[in-house]
Amino acid sequence: MSMKPLRSLARRLLGARCLLCGSTAEAELCQDCTAELPAVPAPVCAGCALPSPAGSPCAACLRDPPPWHTAVAACAYAYPVDALVKALKYGGRLECAPALASLLAASITPPCAPDAVVPVPLSTRRLRERGFNQSLEIARALPPSWSSRVDASALERVIDSGSQAALALDARAANVRGAFRATRSLLGQQVVLVDDVMTTGATLREAALALRAAGARQVSVWVVCRAVFN
Repeated sequence: MSMKPLRSLARRLLGARCLLCGSTAEAELCQDCTAELPAVPAPVCAGCALPSPAGSPCAACLRDPPPWHTAVAACAYAYPVDALVKALKYGGRLECAPALASLLAASITPPCAPDAVVPVPLSTRRLRERGFNQSLEIARALPPSWSSRVDASALERVIDSGSQAALALDARAANVRGAFRATRSLLGQQVVLVDDVMTTGATLREAALALRAAGARQVSVWVVCRAVFN
């Protein structure tokens, strides 16, 4: 039996509660809370997952195309889903990962079958400090058709560039340049990159470039949250 049915059974037996409102729920988030989560205003540009008229490629992606085929974001990075991301990432609340993975899985349409699902890796120092990689925890909690393809060793972080969150938006690209390296050939493969939050896309861009350099035929980006700038 996969982990998802086991979690569902445990929640029913233990009377588990919604992570946001505390009401009794069979899933990590109740239906009411899920319906109220912030969405990225549609339609969106397939390149950056930001709002774009008629869903056409935005000016920024036309000017500087991203090194991936498409980007999908489940939610806008705003309250209350941002609280779940922070609780997982900084509070070590691993029970938030299945909730975030469920939101991400629901946003992937139509279903696809990548050759590898690669979580964005942390530096050795950051992984030691945190004790886990939040992107890997989210990827592992995806439905079995995807979680069975998770390859946490396909990509490594070779430069410890420090936290992106502490930097101005225009400084983030330089901070992560050359930060990743593929550890094996990905020749001809379709690869999905998984991360918790996409802000400027600088980290994902460098990770995708490393995957493409290893021969990946197509890279897609799946993120739980997309920062939307007004």
